[in-house]
Amino acid sequence: MIAMRSFTHIFVGIGNSGANIVDRISADGVVKVTVNPAPYILRPRRYLQRLESFFSRIPEDTFLWLVFEDKPINRELVDFIMGSVPDDTIRLAYTLTPKRELVYEKPPWAEGFETVFYDSLWDFLREDVPLGIAFERASVSIAELFSRLYYYLENQMLVNIDYADLFNMIRGGNVGIMRLLDRVDFSWHWGIWERGLIGILVGEDFPLSGAHAILARFQELLSEKDVIWGIITDEKVRGVEILALLTRRW
Repeated sequence: MIAMRSFTHIFVGIGNSGANIVDRISADGVVKVTVNPAPYILRPRRYLQRLESFFSRIPEDTFLWLVFEDKPINRELVDFIMGSVPDDTIRLAYTLTPKRELVYEKPPWAEGFETVFYDSLWDFLREDVPLGIAFERASVSIAELFSRLYYYLENQMLVNIDYADLFNMIRGGNVGIMRLLDRVDFSWHWGIWERGLIGILVGEDFPLSGAHAILARFQELLSEKDVIWGIITDEKVRGVEILALLTRRW
């Protein structure tokens, strides 16, 4: 059964922004790869041969996460990698799109991905900060998000979320977001999403009723009212930790 299996996860950071995220992932058991566009520009044939040699041999049913800023040179490498991996690879993207909400447009390169997750960096650009600082802050946050998601999936009893739930959310060509939060601003436009996987860890100082209230609000807001959730108390957590994975059809 899917829920009882463990999968290989390969995180591929393409370009500087993608590499900064992947390098910071702290989860034990994942494979981390960085792809530098510079040698591709200088010696394209040789570099692509190296990429094909690696990606064509990844294990069956691998979760392949391609992490990159949405710009032309990175998209070229994304297209090549997508064409090199085995057919049974589970293809997921996490792309950075500063000040651009990808939910409203499906770019041509998105074909072939189960889900394209994106981050417009709006959380980090609210203040008047340089874009470079926003990218740096985002890389720390997204790396922690990936680390926690992998931990949840590989410790299935932790929050009652497993691979069957993840497949239910990502299959079929979607756009999505993922967030790791210590509180939820429900004035934001959560209602544009259809389905959600919500995992909540609460400390002993946080009432379970508060966690259930958060889940109830997501249930109200998501247009399809489809929420898979899990809650558990963890003495190592202060307050609350919320992992929200939200998707919709393009």
